[in-house]
Amino acid sequence: MPDQNLTGTRSTAPVAEVAQAEAGPPPGKPRSLWSDAWSDLRRKPSFLIAGAMILVLIIIAAFPSLFTSASPREADLQGAFLRSPELTKFFSPEWFGYDSQGRSVYARVIYGTRASIVIGVSVTVIVLFLGSLVGMIAGYFGGWVDAVVSRIVDTFMGIPFLLGAMVILVSFDVRGKLVITLALAVLGWTTIARVMRGSVISVKQADYVQAARSLGAGTWRILLRHVLPNAMAPVIVVAMVALGGYISAEATLSYLGIGLADPAMSWGSDINTGKDQIRVALHVLIFPSIMLSGTILAFLMMGDAVRDALDPKLR
Repeated sequence: MPDQNLTGTRSTAPVAEVAQAEAGPPPGKPRSLWSDAWSDLRRKPSFLIAGAMILVLIIIAAFPSLFTSASPREADLQGAFLRSPELTKFFSPEWFGYDSQGRSVYARVIYGTRASIVIGVSVTVIVLFLGSLVGMIAGYFGGWVDAVVSRIVDTFMGIPFLLGAMVILVSFDVRGKLVITLALAVLGWTTIARVMRGSVISVKQADYVQAARSLGAGTWRILLRHVLPNAMAPVIVVAMVALGGYISAEATLSYLGIGLADPAMSWGSDINTGKDQIRVALHVLIFPSIMLSGTILAFLMMGDAVRDALDPKLR
């Protein structure tokens, strides 16, 4: 017989080898929502473009002297009054021209990046922490706790965001980055709280949460180890999109004269300065406007890409 050896006995392979051959290669490490999202994001051109833009903005905000040697406050009324841009002189003080006070528009655009990025990121971190904490408590405990927290959230949401920030800011004589950050954060946490509440309500019914509770895990251990990591995906998406809105809000307040003011630098205050010379020196208005619009667009693109990656229904 062909399947017998020379001694006449039937040749058999080890049972373990046969089972392994039939089962195929061993399964790899199970993939989570975050690993699937990262794998999807790396293939999205919009995410790569937005990420590159945001990285450049962060570097500019952290090290503005790498991009220009000119002082944004140095004025030359005699020789540089509303001088037109010299677009061939890349990264020079003359690149974007000069404003009505003889200051380099390019230098002011570069140094104004720090205020917008710092305020936008700071407000986002505060509202992410506060809104997530409030929403998680309301969604997990429910009952009268949820009712009380929801009414507080509704009260804050009834206050117009920019109007409320204006009312808060006019109460201060000196309005620096910290004051503007707190004013925007006080009114901006409600959306995060609502999103987190809805996400926690759906997550707390999961089997792994019920199993952890039956095994005697404490409330805060369940919240921090099981509920929070699985409820953060929609909150992160909302926070990424809202970051661009906070940058826009800071620029709007500075434009209206109740945000950052000299000697602090802001794209909003520069746009306010440029509107008076729009007929004779359009460059004073257009360059900070382009920088502001590009920054907001980068964070909106990032938020949309993250939303598509974290929502399985959109894949």
